[in-house]
Amino acid sequence: VQLQASGGGLVQAGGSLRLSCAASGRARSMYGMGWFRQAPGKEREFVARISWISGSTYYADSVKGRFTISRDNAKNTVYLQMNSLKPEDTAVYYCAASRRATTDSDEYDYWGQGTLVTVSS
Repeated sequence: VQLQASGGGLVQAGGSLRLSCAASGRARSMYGMGWFRQAPGKEREFVARISWISGSTYYADSVKGRFTISRDNAKNTVYLQMNSLKPEDTAVYYCAASRRATTDSDEYDYWGQGTLVTVSS
């Protein structure tokens, strides 16, 4: 399974960005996809996840109501729409694939390379 994340960049607080994660076909055999992020000097943290089949989603409390995860099964691509961005959202964002509905990064088997999101105040 190969994952390619893109869409990061520099944005002002209150702005929006959309991240994309293009997955190889084998990713569809997994339960679903998740987004994680890692800020400088901090542990990697769960952001959101989605099921390929049902489309069911789950979010971290810190992003609920601001971020939306979605998928396009025809394109094997998962998106993370990020609105009302805050400086504390600054991090490298990673997409990952898992066989389970989980927020535990240890249970994600495949990872993309990460894309940097910087939110200026």
